[in-house]
Amino acid sequence: MKFNRLLGAAVLALALTGCQAPNLGYFQDVKSGEVQKLESTHFIRIQPGDKMSILVSSKDPQLAYLYNLNIVGHYNSSTTDRSSISTSNVASYTVDESGDIDFPVVGKLHIAGMTRGEVAKFIKSTLVNGNYIKDPTVTVDFQDLSFSVIGEVKNPGRFIIDRDRLTIIDALSRAGDLTIYGRRDNVLVMREEGDKQVSYRVNLSNGKELYESPAFYLKQNDVVYVEPNEKRARESTGVGNAFQQPSLWISLASLLTTIIVLITNK
Repeated sequence: MKFNRLLGAAVLALALTGCQAPNLGYFQDVKSGEVQKLESTHFIRIQPGDKMSILVSSKDPQLAYLYNLNIVGHYNSSTTDRSSISTSNVASYTVDESGDIDFPVVGKLHIAGMTRGEVAKFIKSTLVNGNYIKDPTVTVDFQDLSFSVIGEVKNPGRFIIDRDRLTIIDALSRAGDLTIYGRRDNVLVMREEGDKQVSYRVNLSNGKELYESPAFYLKQNDVVYVEPNEKRARESTGVGNAFQQPSLWISLASLLTTIIVLITNK
């Protein structure tokens, strides 16, 4: 009888192990009231190949008109109302391989490595110091800068960057969060750095590791890949999936119990 009870307990333990739920927690080491200092310099910085719109406005609309790319190209002498100019009808600039843009009237400007705010300040100072225009207001917006999220998330895809700072948490939120099959402890971030692709591993379960990771703040063209956990990997095959089903373990336990009863009753 004692043997039967031990065997039954072992079978039950195996069944529970087979049904064990994956670890779904984030920031498991973070305590209430804990303070984590974040870097304030991780802004999206312009790289060769990036696109952006640049709008120059002034108290003198006709003078500012000369420094707006698409509007200059479509200038019509009969046009009198230039006060309604916006970034929606200003063509985008593409940063060349040297990190430059060709700005109307001024010429080549090197802006690679700058943030959006720094580009605006640089162009404004260039226009003022060069006596091109006295009181310019320069507005810079990203055009078609993006990142991608793939793997075990609810809504994988390519997403537009619409802010100056973007974290991996922002990215995963845009993708609808991880599914229950996604690994929280080993998220892969692939990043283009010059002519190389660098990979980082991020542990979402550990807040300290996450905040200190070079991949906590994302850059344009980053790819975030969420790996499937072991449960999902096993489900990819019929045999692996069968061993994860509670009904299988219950059937095995019932069969073993029946065999034990027959043997002990002989």
